[in-house]
Amino acid sequence: EDVDIPSRRVLITGATGLLGRAVFKEFNENNWNAVGCGYRRAQPRFEQINLLDSIAVHDIIHDFQPHVIVHCAAERRPDVVESQPDAASQLNVAASGNLAKEAAGVGAFLIYISTDYVFDGTSPPYKETDVPNPLNLYGKTKLEGEKAVMENNEDAAVLRIPVLYGEVERLEESAVTVMFDKVQFSNKSANMDHWQQRFPTNVKDVATVCRQLAEKRMLDPSVKGTFHWSGNEQMTKYEMACAIADAFNLPSSHLRPITDCPVVGALRPRNAQLDCSKLEMLGIGQRTPFRAGIKESLWPFLVDKRWRQTVFH
Repeated sequence: EDVDIPSRRVLITGATGLLGRAVFKEFNENNWNAVGCGYRRAQPRFEQINLLDSIAVHDIIHDFQPHVIVHCAAERRPDVVESQPDAASQLNVAASGNLAKEAAGVGAFLIYISTDYVFDGTSPPYKETDVPNPLNLYGKTKLEGEKAVMENNEDAAVLRIPVLYGEVERLEESAVTVMFDKVQFSNKSANMDHWQQRFPTNVKDVATVCRQLAEKRMLDPSVKGTFHWSGNEQMTKYEMACAIADAFNLPSSHLRPITDCPVVGALRPRNAQLDCSKLEMLGIGQRTPFRAGIKESLWPFLVDKRWRQTVFH
C-alpha cells in the first residue's frame, strides 16, 4: 500500500541520546519525515553514522536531502571532556563545522545545540548578544563548535540550553535524574550541591522549540543566529532532590545541602541563567513544570511501587 510520507524532511544527529530521542519523536509525531542517526546505540531504529567520517556524513545528507538538520550529538559531560579533550574537540567542534558545511551544500537549516556553559555565571541572566566566557573545557568546545558552525553556514541557528532531564533509559543519562537513588534510599545521608543555580529543562520542551524554530524558518528565511531556551524554575541540585522527594511522597531529611563551591571536577558557572525573550517574542516555546516533568520521567525507576496509590490518587 502507498504510505503517505510527509514531504518535510529532518535529520537528527545523536538521535539515540536523551535529547535526540525527544527531538526525533517530536518531529515524527508532527508530520515530518524524520531520520535519526546515532553511533554506538543506533541500530536497528536509527542510521549508524560516525560523524567524524566526513564521507559518510556527506552521503547521508546528499541521499536524504533534509530541509532541516538538528545536531544533538555531542560530548556533554564536562568531566569527560576534561579527561578526553581531543576526542571531545573532534565531536563538538570539527564534526559540527563539517555538518554545517554539508548542510549549506544542500540548503538545509541547521540547528546546533549548544549550552549555557558558554557563560561564566557571574552576571545572569544572559542574552544571546552577551559575550561568552566559558569556565571549563566543555563550554569552550561548545563555543568553538558554535563558531565552526557559523563560519561554515551563516544561515544556521545555535540553540543554547541548560541542564536537561526527561524520559531516561538509565538514571545516569541526566544530571537531574541521576540523583533519584540518593533520594529513594533514605537510610544514609547524601550531600547535595546547594551552590550552583540551575534551570532544569525538559527535553520534550527543547524538542518542541526545535520543531517550532524549524517551521518558523520554513516560512521566514531571516530566522537564524543564536537563540536561548530554558526552564524558568531556578533550583540547586539540593532543591531539585527535595522536589523529587516531594513529588513521590518520599522523605528528604537525609539530604544535606552543601553551600560551598565544589572543588573537584570541571569548574561550573554559579548561575548561567539564559534570557529566553528572543524566542518568546517569536511565539516559540513550551515549559513543563518541574514537578510534573520529573514525576513522569522517574516513575519507572521508583523502587517501592506501593507509593503508586498515594502518588497518583
